[in-house]
Amino acid sequence: MADPHQLFDDTSSAQSRGYGAQRAPSGLGYPAPSASPQAAFLADPVSNMAMAYGSSLAAQGKELVDKNIDRFVPVTKLKYYFAVDTMYVGKKLGLLFFPYLHQDWEVQYQQDTPVAPRFDINAPDLYIPAMAFITYVLVAGLALGTQDRFSPDLLGLQASSALAWLTLEVLAILLSLYLVTVNTDLTTIDLVAFLGYKYVGMIGGVLMGLLFGKIGYYLVLGWCCVSIFVFMIRTLRLKILAEAAAEGVPVRGARNQLRMYLTMAVAAAQPLLMYWLTFHLVR
Repeated sequence: MADPHQLFDDTSSAQSRGYGAQRAPSGLGYPAPSASPQAAFLADPVSNMAMAYGSSLAAQGKELVDKNIDRFVPVTKLKYYFAVDTMYVGKKLGLLFFPYLHQDWEVQYQQDTPVAPRFDINAPDLYIPAMAFITYVLVAGLALGTQDRFSPDLLGLQASSALAWLTLEVLAILLSLYLVTVNTDLTTIDLVAFLGYKYVGMIGGVLMGLLFGKIGYYLVLGWCCVSIFVFMIRTLRLKILAEAAAEGVPVRGARNQLRMYLTMAVAAAQPLLMYWLTFHLVR
């Protein structure tokens, strides 16, 4: 019963009971949400269609990028040049240091396709040139450090100059092959592989220079220079002089003479660059 003298009704108890009734389900004093936004989003069929369309666009974009990358950077071809194993690397290094003992220089083919380097020691690869270049930069930094001349700028200059000379070599050979009109299966990647083998001899020369001074440097580098010269002659003559070598015909005529001179020039440039890129590292 309400007090007849009370001007306003006391509704605090009713509000408290109502507020408590609304707070009861959550247990913490806040209303429980009906569903999460993610669940509501996924339950919407329009959202599912948008997600499927986005996935399709992403797949198409990835395929387009892969096609463009393969156009400018032949990834599938590069896999062939890195298909090596430990036995191949050991035999190839032995061939680079002692090419005089090797007889058969023909590259093996299987259904008009050259076999992987790990099955043919005569096949060019990029693993040894890449690792040799990195090792050469590290050895150059070690040599500069022993002479108290090390600096990141000087080491970067050493690496960039080696890459610049390699690039100039490749461009000069490609231009020469075009001018001489040589029909050969020698690709740009093959040239990079063959020209990159000289870093192996450069590493040996610098290391021997650090251990035994200039006498060791000149002895080992001289041996490696002669070895790389013989290696390049015997390898490139089957590529640049492919027509005459395949027929067993002596090299005659002006065009074949130019091909022979080109082979000799490429082989002779390797010892010169080996000395130019290493002589200042040994003192």
